[in-house]
Amino acid sequence: MVGGGAGEALLSVRDVAARLGVCTATVYRLAGEGRLAHVRVLNAIRVAPRDLAAFVEAQRRGGQGRDPR
Repeated sequence: MVGGGAGEALLSVRDVAARLGVCTATVYRLAGEGRLAHVRVLNAIRVAPRDLAAFVEAQRRGGQGRDPR
């Protein structure tokens, strides 16, 4: 398995959207704005589970995820 550490597979946009309870367009927007860490595999966006967890934790603390600078 390829993944974000500890043998976890990368998540698809659809997987991330389901876990966050949002639409896929929101995930694409967050990734495009640099707020959600991701990798591109060919033409697909994938998110490591640890990066999704970090994003959620940042939101809990009132942050905006990764700083795009």
